[in-house]
Amino acid sequence: MNKQQNNSMSIRILALVVGLLLNAFGNGLTVSTTVGTSPWTVSEVNIAELIGTTVGLPMFVVGTLTAIANQLLIRQWDKWRFFGEVAFIACFSSFVDIFVNFFNHCGVPTLPFIVRTGLCFLGVAIFCCAISIYQRANLVMHPNDDTTNILRFLYCHNKVVVAQLVNFIPPIVIMVVTFCLSGRLYAINVGTLFALLANGPLIGFFDRHIWHGLKHNFRVKQMN
Repeated sequence: MNKQQNNSMSIRILALVVGLLLNAFGNGLTVSTTVGTSPWTVSEVNIAELIGTTVGLPMFVVGTLTAIANQLLIRQWDKWRFFGEVAFIACFSSFVDIFVNFFNHCGVPTLPFIVRTGLCFLGVAIFCCAISIYQRANLVMHPNDDTTNILRFLYCHNKVVVAQLVNFIPPIVIMVVTFCLSGRLYAINVGTLFALLANGPLIGFFDRHIWHGLKHNFRVKQMN
């Protein structure tokens, strides 16, 4: 990208912090509603149920593995990107556990189904807004969302919906494997379908309508 298209470092750092906290908040809310969440979070909830831990631990492990995969996708070693994503997922997974505990303590899982469904949809919209914000800042981001960013610009001709759908293939595989091992699936409901269908369009919507001055500061060289 041309230099005049880049935001200042202070704006990008602010966007990173805001996006990280909003993403953890939205994910924590959807998990607490038990009405479903994004496919990646669903897969990690099922791993957590399988091994008997909080969702934060599988989030960190899966995120670290995804950070490694991203290095392969960009076809170059970018240590800032790799270690930044690992640091991001470490903070993110911890905050998700905190928000899940907070919402559980507030009684969200015991609310009527229709109320929990509304809160779940709100949570999906919140974390899609967060993804839009820190993808554009592009300092560091959640490894799974960086995968979408990489696919979008390097492989899918800037089509965010296509990139997001491709990015959902690995968590679906994880869900199939955990179901084969445990015979049960957790955190899958109407909210999962909403996240699956609305994730890409919502990110694109927030790209256009939230924080207009925040550009796509994409810094990986285009491949020949």
